[in-house]
Amino acid sequence: MSKAITKKKIDMATCSVIILNWNGAKMLRQFLPNVLENTNNPDYEVIVADNGSTDNSIDAVQEINTSALMKGIAPARIFPFETNLGFAAGYNQAISQVDSEYVVLLNSDVEVTQNWLDPLITYMDRHPEVAACQPKILSWKAKQDGKQVFEHAGAAGGHIDKLGYPYCRGRIMDFIEEDTGQYDTNESCFWASGACMCMRAEIYEEIGGLDEAFFAHMEEIDLCWRLNARSWWVACVPKSVVYHVGGASLNYGNPRKTFLNFRNNLIMLYKNTPRKRLFPIMIARFFMDYAAALNDLVHGRFANSWAIVRARYAYLFTKHKFRSKRKENLRLTTVTDMSTISQRSIVWDYYIQHKKTFQA
Repeated sequence: MSKAITKKKIDMATCSVIILNWNGAKMLRQFLPNVLENTNNPDYEVIVADNGSTDNSIDAVQEINTSALMKGIAPARIFPFETNLGFAAGYNQAISQVDSEYVVLLNSDVEVTQNWLDPLITYMDRHPEVAACQPKILSWKAKQDGKQVFEHAGAAGGHIDKLGYPYCRGRIMDFIEEDTGQYDTNESCFWASGACMCMRAEIYEEIGGLDEAFFAHMEEIDLCWRLNARSWWVACVPKSVVYHVGGASLNYGNPRKTFLNFRNNLIMLYKNTPRKRLFPIMIARFFMDYAAALNDLVHGRFANSWAIVRARYAYLFTKHKFRSKRKENLRLTTVTDMSTISQRSIVWDYYIQHKKTFQA
């Protein structure tokens, strides 16, 4: 499969690494110096897009830049936004202001490794059919205990099952594998993690960027679904390794995070699922989502249970707003039977057959 890619201009950066920040001065002080040091290449630039922070994030970046300059390291550019635009709109706004061949969406709570960006750029240069890729994403918290464990948000490449449940090489549901090198091969996947995603800037703009209605969560999977449906490929390049803290904005299990995950997952399915599959999938999800809410209720997680119920109602009362996007997505779809959508049910595999690893 061949794609026509515009050649980069002589004066444009090869890659812009964009860190979206909101009230994250502590995280910036902890991780930005590491990013600057390990991305110190004349072909790359680091940008901090500040989402209307009310703490001293801007001052923190300026202090870090001063220290970097004293060490001969290129400083970060700062894009200050007046208000918190959310994850999706924040990145859309930042990417619209750069002139690079590639962009990297990088969370502020990510520690990168030496030369982490080179394998991603090299892979993209050699594979014009690939629109986006991610590194191997390991847990920063586990690293502090001397362990090499995959991180929940991306692991070694994101996948999705036939009912729309996302999972990863290295993470099924809440079971996370130890990294023993079992997923150290380059591999196509369905989605790349928003914690660290490298993408062709031209294709990002062409595809419409992240859906700003999502605000946060699932928007990178929705973006990658559109890529897959339009004959682009997504990949994981595990030669590049980063460590992600995870849950820096909203902790795992936070009711707000639960609400956004369930609501946005349903909206994503509505936007992208072919006509003949949408109804049976939504019927199945109706029962499975309420079963999840009941399970949380039985186990005393009342706020989480209510968040799932609210997400179901939010989807029902807002899905009409996405009708035009659904029509547009289906109109532009060139691949309806995507091999990258698994025909397994990870809920069945995990809870009934007790298969808890990607290779099981």
